[in-house]
Amino acid sequence: MQSLRFTALENLSSGSDSKIKPEQNGKITDMFGSNVFTGKVMREHLNDEAYKSLMNSIKNGTKIDRKMSEQIASGMKAWAMKKGVTHYTHWFQPLTGTTAEKHDSFFTLKGDGTALETFDGDALVQQEPDASSFPNGGLRATFEARGYTAWDPSSPAFILEQGYGKTLCIPTIFVSYTGESLDYKAPLLKALAAIDKAAVDVCNYFDKNITKVTPTLGWEQEYFLVDEAMANARPDLIMCGRTVVGHAPSKGQQLEDHYFGAIPERAYAYMRDFELESYKLGIPLRTRHNEVAPSQFECAPIFEEANIAVDHNSLLMDVMTKVAKRHKLRVLLHEKPFAGINGSGKHNNWSMATDTGVNLLAPGKTPKTNLMFLTFFVNTIKAVHDYADLMRASIASPSNDFRLGANEAPPAIISVFTGKYLYEVLQEVKTRVNNKFDEQDEAILKLDLHRHIPELMLDNTDRNRTSPFAFTGNKFEFRAVGSSANCASAMTTLNSIMAKTLIDFKAEVDGLIEKGEKKEIAIMQTLRKYIVDSERILFEGDGYSDDWAKEAEKRGLENIKTTPKALDALISAKSADLYTQIGVYTAKELHARHEILLEDYVKKVQIEARVIGDLATNNILPAAIRYQNELIANIRGLKEIGLGDAAAKAQKQIAEKIAEHINVISENVQAMIEARKVANKLTDSRQKAIDYCEKIKPYFDVIRYHSDKLEFLVDDRNWTLPKYRELLFLR
Repeated sequence: MQSLRFTALENLSSGSDSKIKPEQNGKITDMFGSNVFTGKVMREHLNDEAYKSLMNSIKNGTKIDRKMSEQIASGMKAWAMKKGVTHYTHWFQPLTGTTAEKHDSFFTLKGDGTALETFDGDALVQQEPDASSFPNGGLRATFEARGYTAWDPSSPAFILEQGYGKTLCIPTIFVSYTGESLDYKAPLLKALAAIDKAAVDVCNYFDKNITKVTPTLGWEQEYFLVDEAMANARPDLIMCGRTVVGHAPSKGQQLEDHYFGAIPERAYAYMRDFELESYKLGIPLRTRHNEVAPSQFECAPIFEEANIAVDHNSLLMDVMTKVAKRHKLRVLLHEKPFAGINGSGKHNNWSMATDTGVNLLAPGKTPKTNLMFLTFFVNTIKAVHDYADLMRASIASPSNDFRLGANEAPPAIISVFTGKYLYEVLQEVKTRVNNKFDEQDEAILKLDLHRHIPELMLDNTDRNRTSPFAFTGNKFEFRAVGSSANCASAMTTLNSIMAKTLIDFKAEVDGLIEKGEKKEIAIMQTLRKYIVDSERILFEGDGYSDDWAKEAEKRGLENIKTTPKALDALISAKSADLYTQIGVYTAKELHARHEILLEDYVKKVQIEARVIGDLATNNILPAAIRYQNELIANIRGLKEIGLGDAAAKAQKQIAEKIAEHINVISENVQAMIEARKVANKLTDSRQKAIDYCEKIKPYFDVIRYHSDKLEFLVDDRNWTLPKYRELLFLR
């Protein structure tokens, strides 16, 4: 029977019809947001009262009363039905790491049997999905299945098209019966509210007209594309999202010919298709290009308000997966699908914007705006310094562990890159630590950064790609976020620690003002103190180097390389103080999330262990034994015709090597199974996760090494798994 590998090779196609669809030739502006309940659509379908109520809720977070929700639901239904929608769903982001939806139709029956379509305010505002099968971390017993989704008006409703069906999707939070958050959105909204208030309070030192600060996010989504038939012949890609075995191809990325190269036609057709779907959903994609590794690509949008940007990224990953099937492709969002070549990240570019149109992380042209910029710049550094462990925890996952610290990704050591010119500014401020700072110190107080802006922008254009958290001219780029991650995890953490730091900063500045210091002097003295307190986290060099790891250790910076231990930060006393003070998590919710993430780690490593054992037992060893038998038959045949051992020397050596690799694989698979049995008996989630990490995962590398050696030795006709050379070079 022919293996799936050879069937796939014989039936490789160019995918679906790559011709440009008529609607793809239109202007993006004509189709953008066509499936979104935008402000313009609201104006057309809502009366003045309902429209103003909804816009006020979006802008100020005010509650929408029952009467208004009825009117909004009626208008939303009218718009959706006009576009052919038959069902609606509350679209949410549970702690599974995916999105979730339960569809209900507008259709119902009256008591007399009359059919009609209905969608009332209650259905818009709240639903009660069964929460029993979602991760909860011990927040409720299994029999307490009630959970609630509640409408988030700040993220617009949208229509999702799938085949011939259309569904109205309403972005919501997801909470337990007792009110604890069971999703990514609810904590993010709380963190955004916290930083809004804290940042406005600090902004008012400089401009009393500022009444709102909005964190912004621009993500960069990296991904791989492989042929669907080839992926289907790889059980590890289907079940783990990555290849757990696979010998490196002769040509990988060493020629650096894929990065920014001409986009392959099949990938280009796919990109155009998912971009079209994204534009209709209001996702403002701006760029597309080849990434470094073969078959690796990237797309990125225009910056948006952080909550909407997170929703759009989660939605995009769903869209990319769905559209790939049309093109007979498989999109891989795993951080490290292939060993030996670059993995995929999702750089989170973060800043803060005021309602007066100011980017708080952009240097200004006046002493006042420069001082405001420096205030938020230094506070960001201080926040990352003080809560580096939470930053590391926010990007921890079993898949990202394969990427962090590799040649294309930042190390697990959290550090901040500022660039040459801003580093010099910080050092200049620092030198005055032990001197009296007063109004005569014009060089620092005025901060004439505008003279250096051309150099500053040049310095940060060629930014430090080895830094996990780098300033890039008018924003910070959190580069360590993994490609499959929900951006809300990193954004909740970053905005929370920033809110807490700004609250503390204002308290210190106000304290100095109360003692008689002038406002600007008090601000500069506090900033100077923060620079000194945080300077150990500043690093401008090569984050990949061994010297940095040694230097970081001297500085007291942690280098936590694995998820189970990185997650400890969630349940520290410092974490509880932070999150409870600003109202993002309760201590109970933090412990629940810690438990959920540990369970997720164990399950994913457990699945990979089973897949590795299955592939070794049912694919790799049988292929090796078949070829070994062919060699033995060949050796025997040579002897039968009178040729001695010398003629069969090469065959014997190969057979001996194969036998050695077979034995090592077989022994380690069995040892891994026994280790799993021991770990599975543990009742403490943290210890179980650590055991899976430290006692079971090491077998992966051993089994893989010998499997890859066999792939190199065994006759290609006997090897049943598609090889890297077949997976990575899309045809």
